[in-house]
Parts: sequence; structure tokens; C-alpha cells
Amino acid sequence: MFHMAGQGTTWKQEITAGLTSFFTIAYILVVNPAILADTGMPYSYALLATVLITVIGCFLIGVWGNAPIVLTPGMGINAFFTYTIVEGFGLTWQQGLAAVFAAGCVFFIAAVTPLAGQLTSAVPESLKLGITVGIGMFLSFIGLQKGGLIAADEDTFVTLGSLSSPLSLLTIFGLILTLALFVRKVKGSFLIGITVTTAAGLFFGIEGEQAGTHVSFSGYGSVLKALDFSGWLELSFWVSVFSLTIIIMFESMGLLQGMLPDQNKFSRSYQASAIAALSAGVLGTSPTIPTVESASGIAEGGRTGVTAIVVGVLFALSLLFAPFFTSIPEGAIAPVLVIVGGLMVQEIRHITFHDMSEWFPAYLIIGLIPLTSSIADGIAFGFIAYPLLKLALGRPRAVSPLMYMISGLFLLNYILLLGL
Repeated sequence: MFHMAGQGTTWKQEITAGLTSFFTIAYILVVNPAILADTGMPYSYALLATVLITVIGCFLIGVWGNAPIVLTPGMGINAFFTYTIVEGFGLTWQQGLAAVFAAGCVFFIAAVTPLAGQLTSAVPESLKLGITVGIGMFLSFIGLQKGGLIAADEDTFVTLGSLSSPLSLLTIFGLILTLALFVRKVKGSFLIGITVTTAAGLFFGIEGEQAGTHVSFSGYGSVLKALDFSGWLELSFWVSVFSLTIIIMFESMGLLQGMLPDQNKFSRSYQASAIAALSAGVLGTSPTIPTVESASGIAEGGRTGVTAIVVGVLFALSLLFAPFFTSIPEGAIAPVLVIVGGLMVQEIRHITFHDMSEWFPAYLIIGLIPLTSSIADGIAFGFIAYPLLKLALGRPRAVSPLMYMISGLFLLNYILLLGL
């Protein structure tokens, strides 16, 4: 079913990759509910929705797409849902979920029609490579931030963190250990690194911020009937739908193209991502996307859908062992994110640097994804700049009509957001 032999992998390798991806992304169990709770949604309901949609998404992409990708509510888009759609536009969280469902339906229609393949073909190779490198930079930035090695600063925005803090010291220990195992090609190096670093952290009293959080799922059934389309005549509702559609369609496209070891699996993986995204609104959470942390499992050798299914099973079991997973310190996760980000940045060598109209839009993507903490915004600026530079050079036919349309949609999205 999974064609493991043909892809040079084994059950052991896939399970190890799944374990690695899970421990790398397990923080979403804590972070996503905490962000969604700011909308007024009960924390326990948001936690259960996060688990359920991740299980469904991982099984979908694992069975249908046979891809080692984790589908879970995306960081960045969950903040957009909470702080822009609900708090900024004034929608209730129930109306916000209706917007998520509507956007997911549009995404699904695009994914199961020839439009998905046309979108993929329309995007220039330099922009695809820029997305991969930008995601790698973003992943490293997240890792350094989680590990306390960089911190916020009023004057310079970010600065070197306190190297004497317990979290920073744990991160440095984990980075040295994991990197040494990885360069020596030790099987399961990321998983070993996370396990040993977690044990060291717990020994010295360093644990996750939400350790010991108590949850109750009584009454969650009401969320399944919470979709509220009462505001469908309001401009804010349709701007929300449009913005979410643009983000989930192109962020999913960019992430899959940037991470899939086998691009022949793109179409089915894209379809699975669309189904999971629309299901998220029904279950009570912000949209799912292919998570960047999937790259850790791929770097560990994951090549088939077994990796994703293992992650789905572990997310289901996490409800039984929530106190343990919330105890994993961020210093144990950070080293893996930094190393995997570095591996993805290597793709910069394939960008064509003799043509500024090719490399400069890619450069914008690479820089703006980590600097704005938004994959969608980074992609948007690169996609808008690409046709503008071609037009400036008098080469309008170098850009496909569909690429012009995509760029126009990104530009229109910003215009609509500015209007609100």
C-alpha cells in the first residue's frame, strides 16, 4: 500500500520519522488552544479540536497522499484567525469558524480540479526555491526563539538571549548533542536528541510552560454545531473568507512543494490538505496547513504516509498522556528546528543568480517569511514583485496569465485588509 521498498524506506525508519515529527510539533497541543482561547472559545474545546483535526489530517494525507507530512492547525494562521478575524474584524469565534469552512470549500474546489496543477505550473522555479529557503530560515528562527538563544528587544526587535539562562543552556546542550548524532548519521538522531535533552531538562526542573494543564471535554459536542453564517452579508465576513482562502491555498502549495521528497505526490497531498482545512471549521479550530516541522521527520528518513499516520496515532494517544507531552521543554525541540531549517536553506544554491528578475523576488520571500513571521506574507511579496520586474524589463510574456492573476489576488488581499 505504501510502496516502502520502492522508496528506499522501512517500517522502522518510517516509525522513527513519525516519532520525530510528533515530538517536534507536539507543542501545537499547547500553543494552538492558548491562541484560540483568546477568542472566547473554551481552552479544552480548542485542545480537543486541535487533536481531532490533526488525527484526521494526518490519516488523510497518509492514506490518500502517501506523504510524510503532518497536517495540523498552522502557526501564524491561528493568530490571524484570533487577532485579525475575531478581534480585528469583530466576528464572533462561531462566525470565524464559518469563514474557515467557506474558505476550505473554495480550497477544496481548486484542489480537485485542474486548477491545482495549473497553479503549480504557473509558479516559477526560483519562487518555489525561495519558499523552501524562506521556510528553512523561519524554522531556524522559531527554534532559536523557543530555545531562548534570541529574544525580543525594544530597539533592535531581536537580540541575543541570555546565555546563562537554564533554557538557553539546555538548548545549547541539545544542539551540540543532536548535531553530533546527525553528522555521524546515527539513525534516529533527532528523536534521541529530543529524548535525552528532555530528560536532562526535567532533571534540572526545566519543563514546558503548560505542564500539568487540566482539561475537560464535557460539552464539546456543541462546537460541532457552532458554525454561524449570520454575518454572511457583511463585508468583513467575505474579506475573512478571501484572506483565509489565499493564505491556506498558497501556503499549503508552498509548503508541500518545499518539503515533499517526491513531487509526484503533490496533487493528492494538496487534496488531503484541502479536506482537512474545511473540516477544521466544523471541528472548531483555525485552518490546518502542512506544518513546517514535518521536515524533521523527512530529514529523519520519512518517505511515505506511514510517517503521517504514526503522528496521527500519537496525537490521538496524547489525550491520555497530555501532562507528559506538555512537560517537554522547548529547549528539547529547538535544536531539531534549527538543524532542519539549515538543511532546507541549502536549496538556495539552485536559485539563478545571474538574472535579478528571478533572484530578487525569491530574496524577498526568503527575507520576509522569517522577518514577518508569516509564510503567506513572504510568498505574497515575492509573487507581487516577480511580474513587476518582468514588466520593467519589457518581458511581459515571461509571466503566465495565471501568475498575473495570482499576483493580483495577493495585491487585492492587502488592499481589502487596508480598507478594514
